[in-house]
Amino acid sequence: MTAPQRRRARPATTVAAHAVPALLTVIVLVGSRQLGAAWWQVLAAAGAAVLLHAGAAVAGRRPWAGYAIGAAAMLVLVLTPFPGWSLSMLPSAACFPFALWRLTGLVPVRSSVPALAVAALGIVLTELVGWARLPADPVWARLVEGGLLMLVVGGVWLAALLVRRRQQAARRAEAGRLAAAVAGERAGIRRDLHDVIAHTVTVMVARIEAAAVTTADAATRRELAGIAETGRDAHQGLRAMLATLGPSAAPRAGSRPGHVPISLDVLPDLVASAASPLHAVTLAEAGERRPLSLSAEVAAVRTVQEGVTNALRHLQLPVAVSVSLRWSPAELVVEVRDDGGGAPRRAAGQGTGLMGIEERVRTAGGTLSIDDGDDGWVLRARLPTKEGA
Repeated sequence: MTAPQRRRARPATTVAAHAVPALLTVIVLVGSRQLGAAWWQVLAAAGAAVLLHAGAAVAGRRPWAGYAIGAAAMLVLVLTPFPGWSLSMLPSAACFPFALWRLTGLVPVRSSVPALAVAALGIVLTELVGWARLPADPVWARLVEGGLLMLVVGGVWLAALLVRRRQQAARRAEAGRLAAAVAGERAGIRRDLHDVIAHTVTVMVARIEAAAVTTADAATRRELAGIAETGRDAHQGLRAMLATLGPSAAPRAGSRPGHVPISLDVLPDLVASAASPLHAVTLAEAGERRPLSLSAEVAAVRTVQEGVTNALRHLQLPVAVSVSLRWSPAELVVEVRDDGGGAPRRAAGQGTGLMGIEERVRTAGGTLSIDDGDDGWVLRARLPTKEGA
C-alpha cells in the first residue's frame, strides 16, 4: 500500500473504530430503557459515551486533553447508578484504553505513568462502587473482575510502550542509514577530487616547474614560477576543501565508475602525463597478468597515482620515479620508487592520500608498506589475484 493509500485508509479505519462501539452502545442503552432504566440514567450514559468518543478523537493531537476527557466520562459512568450492571462496561468505554494507548505513545514514558495510575484508581473505584451497590455479590467476583480490568489497562500501556520503542528504533535506524548514505557520498566525492583533480594539479605544477628550469628567458622563467606557485596555492585550497568533507571512507568496489579509472590499462598514460625533461617517470611490468578483483585493480591504479603524486610534490627537481608491476600466480606487487630528487621539498600540511590508499589496499585484501630506502622512498602494495585470493 502506498503512502497516499495509507492516508486515505486511516480516516475510514477511524470512523469504523468509533461507529461500531457507538452503535452497540445505542443498542444497549435502548434495551436498558426497555428494561426499566430511567431517562436521566440513559441520557447520562449517552452523554458520557459521547465524551469518550470525543476524548479518543482528541487524544491523537492533544493526548492529555483527550485522556482527561475520557477519564471524566468514565467517572460519570462509574458513579451513575444503573439497574443490574455497571455502565463502565458499555462498548464505548473501550475508547478510554484507546486514549491511554495514544497518550503513552506520544508523551515521555515517565509522564505516562500517572495516566496508568489514574486508570488503576478508576478500576479500584469501579469495583468499590459495584460492591457497595450489590453487597450480595461475592468478594472474589469483584477481585477477579478488577484483576481482569487491571490486566487490560496494564497490557494496553505496555503494548503502547513496546510499539513506541520499536518505532523509535526504526527511526534511529533510518536516520543511521541516511547518515551513512550522506557520509558515503561525501567520501566518494572526496576520493574523486583527491584521486583525479589533486593528482592532475600536482602533475601540472611539476611540468610547469620543469619548463621554468629549462627555459633560457628570465621573464618566462619568472612567469612560469608564478604560475607554479598559483597551482600550489590551488592545490592547498583543494586539500582544505577536502578536509571539510571529512575523512576518507572505505572505497566501494566499482562505485562511481564514470569518475575514477579502474583499469591497469590507464597506467601508461598516467606515467606519461607525469613525465617531463626533469621528471623521469618510468613504468615496467614483469610476469604474466592475472585476473584481479575490481577493488584490487582500483587499489593498484591508485597506489601508482599516489606514489607518483607524492614524489612530484615533495621532492625538488630533478626527480626520477620508477613504477613496477610484478606478477605471480598469487599476487601483484605494485612498487613506486623515487630517487630522492634534488632534495626534499617542504609541503604545507599533511595529506590523507596515503591513508586512503592503505584503506583501499586493505579492503582489497592486500597490504601496503612505505620504506625509506638508501636513495629515496618506496611505496609497495601487495594485492591478491583471483587465483591467490
